[in-house]
Amino acid sequence: MEDLEIARACALYADDKKAENIRILDLRGLSPISDYFVLVTAMSTPQLRAVRDEIVERMKEEHKMPPTVKDGNFESQWIILVYGSVMVHILTPEKREFYALEELWGDAPELALTVDAPAPPPEEAKPKAVKKVTAKKAAVKKTAAKKAPAKKAAKKK
Repeated sequence: MEDLEIARACALYADDKKAENIRILDLRGLSPISDYFVLVTAMSTPQLRAVRDEIVERMKEEHKMPPTVKDGNFESQWIILVYGSVMVHILTPEKREFYALEELWGDAPELALTVDAPAPPPEEAKPKAVKKVTAKKAAVKKTAAKKAPAKKAAKKK
């Protein structure tokens, strides 16, 4: 089974469990770690578990492929499954927004989820969120205004 077929199968299995915002990124030539990322959003911890279980079970049953690596737990809200050169990231919306993997790998082309569907054209790609960087103001230590020394009354002689 080719790596792209594995990525598309994992995306399909995640979709069967109603995962949202499913994307396949082509990292060939960009990353020594992986050739494809499958990014998936699970809206709750039970859905996170269901998506993970669906992918793992169906890859074993239908393709005789257990994941080579399973990482993450439900408390972390981010689970990673590795199938050869394919990394499947299952995240909650908060973690997906926080880690912004699409932005981190912004040079990676996005691929179609199925063979029949064309890849999304670049002009339809979701605009990247721009994070505002606010400079923290340096803490200013307030000091009490110094009082002028009291003038001593001139002593009369």
